[in-house]
Amino acid sequence: MKVRKLFEEGHTITWSYLKELEWPWEALSQIQTYIEELGPTLDTSEFDAHPNNVWIHKSATVAPSAHIGSFIIIDADAEIRHSAFIRKDAIIGKNAVVGNSTELKNVILFDSVQVPHFNYVGDSILGYKAHLGAGVITSNVKNDHTLVKVTCGVDRIDTGLKKFGAILGDHVEVGCNSVLNPGTVIGPSTDIYPLSMVRGFVPAGCIYKTQGEIVKKT
Repeated sequence: MKVRKLFEEGHTITWSYLKELEWPWEALSQIQTYIEELGPTLDTSEFDAHPNNVWIHKSATVAPSAHIGSFIIIDADAEIRHSAFIRKDAIIGKNAVVGNSTELKNVILFDSVQVPHFNYVGDSILGYKAHLGAGVITSNVKNDHTLVKVTCGVDRIDTGLKKFGAILGDHVEVGCNSVLNPGTVIGPSTDIYPLSMVRGFVPAGCIYKTQGEIVKKT
């Protein structure tokens, strides 16, 4: 579940920051501060600065109907489609796709991430080439509003966070209409079946069929 086990080196403008952390969710409470510091240092020949601490790469495509809030960085060749709702505190990687009616809040999307159809991604980090099928939701607050813990076998790691959606390693595929419960961590190259309800840690290189049936890829 540690940063260097979940993500290949690079593939995000945030790598110099993330690589210094042990647990990836440590970044979630610092995304706005990081954007505030990084934005003004971006090359003005490549990025346009906008009000409300927004920086958009000149090669990115942003639909006129998309909502771009505050504290946002959109990197090269990203595509922000019709009616995307990027609320605040979002770093969107190179070649990423944020699609129709998708909402982002307090997130890091690595390069080539796709959240293309009716997704909610809040207080989460999605690794390189991770993909969410239509209707996938990251649930980021527990029903009882207590602090989120990550479950791994019999161990429970206290994150100290009230809001924490999901961490997806590189190349994770999540099937349509799945819900990733607060504190979900999915290892690289794992596939999640459609209509799944996922919680806790799912190892790398697996197929998640149900909570009780997780098999290694062959």
